[in-house]
Amino acid sequence: MLGIGVEFGFFIHAALSGVIVTTVYTCIRVLRRLIGHNLIVIAAEDLLFWVGTAIYLFSQMYQTSDGSIRWFFVLGVLFGMLVATIVGHAIKKVLLNRSKRYKMD
Repeated sequence: MLGIGVEFGFFIHAALSGVIVTTVYTCIRVLRRLIGHNLIVIAAEDLLFWVGTAIYLFSQMYQTSDGSIRWFFVLGVLFGMLVATIVGHAIKKVLLNRSKRYKMD
């Protein structure tokens, strides 16, 4: 049986994995806005992203819990994704407010 400290470390590791996954997808979304894409390219990007994400998360899960699916790892990934999304929206809001302030001057 693992100690609570070790499991908390796994949870933090999983949360960081969720942050990485969300950040990578956010970068893909930004690139789509900067460079026009047609639907076939978007579908190919999404397919590559999800296959890469599956491989990455499986490797992280394998390293932390020897490949067994543990709910705290899944919850950690979801928690990390939620935190990254909230922080991303806060950064976007600050940047938009800053740009509006400079436009008025």
